[in-house]
Amino acid sequence: MQTSAVYDSLHPLEINLLAAFSQSGEKPVSDSSLQELSQLEPSQVSMALGWLQAKELVRIHSEVTTAWVGLTEVGHRYLADGSPPEWIIRTCRQEAQEGRSFTVKDLQGLNAFPPTELSRALGLLKKEGAIALGAGGRIEATETLSPTVEKLHVLLHELKKDRQELLSFAPDQQTLLRQYAVKRGSAQEPFRIEERIQREYIPTRTGKAVAKRCHAGSAEEVSQLTPDMLKDGSWRNKRFRKYTITLRPPRVAPGRRHPYREFLDLVKHKLVGMGFQEMRGPLVETEFWDMDALYMPQFHPARAIHDVYFVKTPTHAKTVAEPFLSQVAATHETGGTTGSSGWGYRYDTERARRLILRSQGTAVSARTLASNPLIPGKYFSMARCFRYDQVDATHATDFFQIEGIVLGEEINFRTLLGLLTIFAKEMAQAQESKFFPAYFPFTEPSVELHVRHPKLGWMELGGAGLFRPEVTQPLGVTVPVIAWGLGLDRMAMVALGIHDIRELFSVDLEKVRTLRGRFA
Repeated sequence: MQTSAVYDSLHPLEINLLAAFSQSGEKPVSDSSLQELSQLEPSQVSMALGWLQAKELVRIHSEVTTAWVGLTEVGHRYLADGSPPEWIIRTCRQEAQEGRSFTVKDLQGLNAFPPTELSRALGLLKKEGAIALGAGGRIEATETLSPTVEKLHVLLHELKKDRQELLSFAPDQQTLLRQYAVKRGSAQEPFRIEERIQREYIPTRTGKAVAKRCHAGSAEEVSQLTPDMLKDGSWRNKRFRKYTITLRPPRVAPGRRHPYREFLDLVKHKLVGMGFQEMRGPLVETEFWDMDALYMPQFHPARAIHDVYFVKTPTHAKTVAEPFLSQVAATHETGGTTGSSGWGYRYDTERARRLILRSQGTAVSARTLASNPLIPGKYFSMARCFRYDQVDATHATDFFQIEGIVLGEEINFRTLLGLLTIFAKEMAQAQESKFFPAYFPFTEPSVELHVRHPKLGWMELGGAGLFRPEVTQPLGVTVPVIAWGLGLDRMAMVALGIHDIRELFSVDLEKVRTLRGRFA
């Protein structure tokens, strides 16, 4: 009964393959032999063998790995034109017969081979004494023969027709073949060595019993009853394939937005619903807007916290908008008209123009304050920021900040704490949150918002505070301004229930499909 049940569950390819095993007797059968006996394609044999092994009807008896070597496109080019060392010697001797000589630069100018190939060939020939460097760097072919050139020539001609087993060559030839074979970081080589795995299979005890039944033959298996079969009665001589209705159907994965994209859209929707306007700014920013306008002195150690990426070219912006550059410079040096004593140093306008990748979303807020914002007004930005940071479960080198400011005569620190509490509950979906006092050069008083992650515990979301007059007044704003910059990626970790910030950008589609937050 067990054999019959197993037989009824077999695919036609499996039946064909087991019948081939039965024909071979008790001897192990190789992949190639199975292809001949079953008359199946190699891909069909491989697929059916995988199924039979999973059902424990067939097992691997032996496995032998054989290395084969053949020519690449580069090798066929060497075969036609000669290898680089052979070409160098031939060219130099021809030039010498005509009373001329070549330098390395002259050889490169002929563009016969890439510079890296010529350089390696020249080093080899010089080491073997086949060439000598004369006055002015001129190359002279000597009477000494290069053993490598001769061996390469022989190997190229031996392999021009077809691949051969690597072990069929002499040991010194094998060494040379491996040296000039394609490998990681060195694709432009004349030889390619490939390993072929030859396996032999035998049926298990259950597999042997089922194989006998497969070999004995039975009615042709069909999967569908047709009108013609009913008319001519041929269905009586057919074996209809059985269906297992207990098998789970294939899961259909409908298209949907990425969970993190859904979260970002939700955050924007809620902020717009609260009356906020979106503000935008460039990813490539000047130090002026990213730090100087925020009253962060050019010598201050707080700049090291941001550990910014500097743009290689161009290194500086052409200008910084006036009168903001002059007003911020005066505030840094003497306090300007803010009533502050400033930082008391000579402001460097050249450094202010230095280009960087935006390290904090507050740079967008600074630009907005300088663009005559509405008063009262509420603004937000979902700003992509970049910092040279150590990547771990809660840190990444590029990340989203939810940046925001609120301006108005009646705005105060309590307003800020209320907004931060709403953000923690409504956006991060955090069950618990708390505040810690903090220091930032551009806000006073300042605070940090922390929320409890279900697995990681208390986690900082970001900083906030009341902008100092040294920030707002040089940019043309005289009313109180509260500001915050929170890590959107960390908020998403809590909302989506993930434990590693890198999972937000996972390439595992199964994980992405099943990732759903409490807002979904």
